[in-house]
Amino acid sequence: MSKIRESAGQIVEALGGKENISAATHCVTRLRLALKDEGKVDEKALENIDLVKGSFSTNGQYQVVIGQGTVDKVYNEFIDITGTGRASKEDIKDEASKKLNPLQRAIKALADIFIPILPAIVTAGLLMGINNILTGPDIFYDKKSFIDVHQNWADLAGMINLIANTAFVFLPGLIGWSAVKKFGGSPLLGIVLGLMLVHPDLLNAWDYGKTKDIPTWNLFGLPIEKVGYQGQVLPVLIASYFLAKIELFLKKRIPDALQLLLVAPITLLVTGFLAFIVIGPITFTIGNSITDFFVSIFDNFAWLGGLIYGGFYSLLVVTGMHHTFLAVDLQLISNTGGTFLWPMLALSNIAQGSAALAMFVASRDEKLKGLAGTSALSAYLGITEPAMFGVNLRFRYPFIFAMIGSAIAGIVITVAGVRASSIGVGGIPGFLSILPGSWGSFFIGMGIALVVPFLLTYLYAKVKKSK
Repeated sequence: MSKIRESAGQIVEALGGKENISAATHCVTRLRLALKDEGKVDEKALENIDLVKGSFSTNGQYQVVIGQGTVDKVYNEFIDITGTGRASKEDIKDEASKKLNPLQRAIKALADIFIPILPAIVTAGLLMGINNILTGPDIFYDKKSFIDVHQNWADLAGMINLIANTAFVFLPGLIGWSAVKKFGGSPLLGIVLGLMLVHPDLLNAWDYGKTKDIPTWNLFGLPIEKVGYQGQVLPVLIASYFLAKIELFLKKRIPDALQLLLVAPITLLVTGFLAFIVIGPITFTIGNSITDFFVSIFDNFAWLGGLIYGGFYSLLVVTGMHHTFLAVDLQLISNTGGTFLWPMLALSNIAQGSAALAMFVASRDEKLKGLAGTSALSAYLGITEPAMFGVNLRFRYPFIFAMIGSAIAGIVITVAGVRASSIGVGGIPGFLSILPGSWGSFFIGMGIALVVPFLLTYLYAKVKKSK
């Protein structure tokens, strides 16, 4: 029997046997499983399997970290042993969602909408970081930007800014595609809906507060403001839900021969009227209220906001609730030009990486050293799950010390007013998304996130071993 098959069999047994496994698939590094009863999992036995680098449960799914490349081979043997058949990620999500309460389902829905568009948003954030370096004053020259001194670079910076801004300017189009797909409608109609909300004929949302004479439509005596929703999240989210439900309603009642002619036009017309007359104005007000709420907290109690969000962000990751704050970040960027929440995310990831790195240095266990070293690097580059679930939560104290370091760093950068102009890579490269004037304070916070969790974890590990 090969080592791969032997390990796959051990994993099945540690998970409570094949009768406890409802469905199984895998991603780049992990087995993703829907289990009938997670209480039957023998976590200690699972951790002792050589090929297993960690395990955790989130959003009703039980995930076993194997590693890139090897996970494919383990999965093939796993399927052969259990006889469950090959499932898709959607099958696993559907099976897992049956165990969730309404709040968890709502959080999962937001995650399912935003995760597919994250690569575009993060890429845009990185490119905007490059633009910030070229256009920010006091980086290379005193009170001048790089392009102020080197005028021949100005057009290059302009092109980079255009490429970077596209994902944010047409953000409703991206959200519309993902949201309508999630709600069961036609993704193409979601794209059209999102782009409709930022049509050039509408007043740009970023100019709304600067204009006294707002253009309107007159619908039989009812004035409707011709305002776009650039950078807005709530209007397109709610409109996408209605679009999907209207489309599904019509498809059930209109004959197949007439669906092409009637379903899409009626769906877009009805949703469009609802979006501009009801949904848009209401959600625009709600979005602004949410922004004002967070801004007022951090304006008046910056240190407290930094302590709570910086310290407890990693707990949001454990519960999966961190995805809900992506919408808040995007709303803050749209309304105020920057977000004070995302910089704390970047430092929280770094803190988790530092705690894992301390375990790498302190441990003599070769398997733990390998896992801790690779997961620390991953966390420094913005992917914290291997460090958190494979190392820090497993031993508890590294996770707690990472939270302490992140909380201190959060207080420092929020008191200093650090903001990010975009969402980028949530780790050490995250400084590219920070507004250039805040780099100094952010680097101080980064230093705290690097040093404090490492020292606390390393010293505690040494003291624990000496007892």
